[in-house]
Parts: sequence; structure tokens; C-alpha cells
Amino acid sequence: MLHRDQLEAYLNDYLSVESISDYAPNGLQVEGREEIGRLVTGVSACASLLEKAEAAKADAILVHHGYFWKGEENRIVGYKARRLRRLLCSGMNLFAYHLPLDVHLEVGNNAALGDMLELTNESRYSIKGIPDLLWFGVPGQELSANQLSQRLESVLGQAPLHVGSGPGLIRRIAWCSGGAERLIEQACAYGADAFISGEISEPIPHIAREAGIHYFAAGHHATERGGVQRLGEHIAAKFDIDHQYIEIANPA
Repeated sequence: MLHRDQLEAYLNDYLSVESISDYAPNGLQVEGREEIGRLVTGVSACASLLEKAEAAKADAILVHHGYFWKGEENRIVGYKARRLRRLLCSGMNLFAYHLPLDVHLEVGNNAALGDMLELTNESRYSIKGIPDLLWFGVPGQELSANQLSQRLESVLGQAPLHVGSGPGLIRRIAWCSGGAERLIEQACAYGADAFISGEISEPIPHIAREAGIHYFAAGHHATERGGVQRLGEHIAAKFDIDHQYIEIANPA
């Protein structure tokens, strides 16, 4: 068994939480029972994940997308009240790590995405004070846009949306998981032939075409499944507790 406070202290240190300014609190968000013997991980702390974690007899849930985001409605009503009621009544702890889990060099979402795509990490750039947010790498061999699209679909389980008109052969790839499509200009400035992120917004097809770069919107959820799984496996091995990743499908 692992004490709740010991787990939070370890995670905060391991993920360098104090060095990153974020949009939501990182660490323990909802306090539950003190002793943790079974950990469930998932991408987002939605009602379906809470229900399945409770059925799995979890003592703690660790997610990438938790609660209490800056700028959101402050009142705990409706679906928010139902989520918190389930957590508090079940005694499960909720831990959430957002940007620290994106950028971690070993268990982070960007590290996991690069490994899944078999990209050799070449360099990383800090953006707006966030260290190692934008990653660059090279594939084992040059790829066409269609080949990269097929590789993304194979490893992530869904076809990406491809826009833009980059070079015929892709030699250098930039990526940042989640909703980082606006980093396309930095990807261009640092010499990427293609940029991969999770989402797409209205200006991106125009920028991709005019800047001469391929852009792949591969899914916010799909590009951010790797981090929590790696972190959960790391915690389970280090502290000898049970771990289960629970996938809750999300097409976004």
C-alpha cells in the first residue's frame, strides 16, 4: 500500500510541477482514502471513467485532464456536482497532471507519441515559458504525406485529418500532443516539413498551405493516451501497487 501524500509528493517532484505555470491545479484535486493499493489511469476524469474506476475498486484515479480549469464556471452544479459526489462517496482520490505530463522527457505525451511513431528525437523547444513543449524528430526513412497519415492511423487507431501542401517527401517532423495546432508557425520557423497535433481550427489549413507545411490533426484524445499509461506503469513498478488503464472512447 502507498500513502496518498507520499504518492502526491513523488509525482509533483518527478513531473517538476513547480517549474510549470498551468491552466489548472496539478496534483491531488480531490482527496480520498489515505492508503492506495490500486491505481486507475485515464485521459479525462469524465463520469464514465469514474464509474469504471469505482467498479474496478480503485483507490486513486490519475488523469491528464482533471477539473478546476481557469476561466470555467465556478459553481459545483449539474454534471460537476455528480462527478464530485461520486468521487467523495467512493473514497477515491483524483490526481491530475496537465502540462507537466505533456512535456516530461520519459513518460510524457510528446515522448510517448514520438516513440509510437518511431521518430528519432532531434530537438525540443520551449514555448512561452513552457519547457520542451514542441518536439522535433526524424523518421527512419523519408515519408510521403500519405505514408505518415497511414502510420498515424495505425498507431493511434483513427485516421488523421491532413491539410497543407508541404514537400513531397517528409524528412523532419514537429509534434505537440493535444490542442497545440497554433504552434504550426513555430514548427515552420524551426524548419519542419510536417507538424502533428491533436486538433484543428479555422486558420490552420490556410497557414499550412501558404507556409508550405503538412499539418496532421490526429486527435486530442488519441495523441494524449500515452502519458498517463506510461506514468501509471512507472508508479506501479516503483511502489508495487496495481495499475489499470481504462480507455474511454473520444473521437475529438
